Amino acid sequence: MLKKMTGVALVPMLALGACTAAVPTQPTVVAMPGKGKSWNQFQADDAYCKRYAASQMPNAGQVAQASQNNSTMTAAAGTLIGAGVGAALGSLAGNVGAGAAVGAGAGLLGGASVAGNNTQATADSLQGRYDVAYAQCMVGHGESIQQPAAPVYAAPPAYYAAPPPPPGYYYSPY
Repeated sequence: MLKKMTGVALVPMLALGACTAAVPTQPTVVAMPGKGKSWNQFQADDAYCKRYAASQMPNAGQVAQASQNNSTMTAAAGTLIGAGVGAALGSLAGNVGAGAAVGAGAGLLGGASVAGNNTQATADSLQGRYDVAYAQCMVGHGESIQQPAAPVYAAPPAYYAAPPPPPGYYYSPY
């Protein structure tokens, strides 16, 4: 019985554990040595630009922590709202406690989902800011940044005609 209760108690911690935003430490763009640059020059530029990119986000740790705190509050609010709605619906069925428990569980899952999405958006924003600063620095030092391949779009046909209707589709008195 104790193992089952411990497992149930860990579910909220696992749900909230996914709601963390890490401060970026590495770029996600691919940099290559510029024309005429040695490997040692490239590595020196890379190290400098990583420091530069990190310096352009002095409040990244605070933003990540605020996002995590907001995620915790969102999950808690979802739990409370779910418990309230579940208790109200449970009272209609004659079992307030079970309704509140089911509602709280559903609210926690919903709140954790929303919180996780918001935290991921924060992490993506932080990484994007880091990548832009890093790429600008590397290009400014004569290195090159690899761009993803552009999508290829086929031109639509100039004219499309619908096929004719099948014989006997339209009634004709003649």
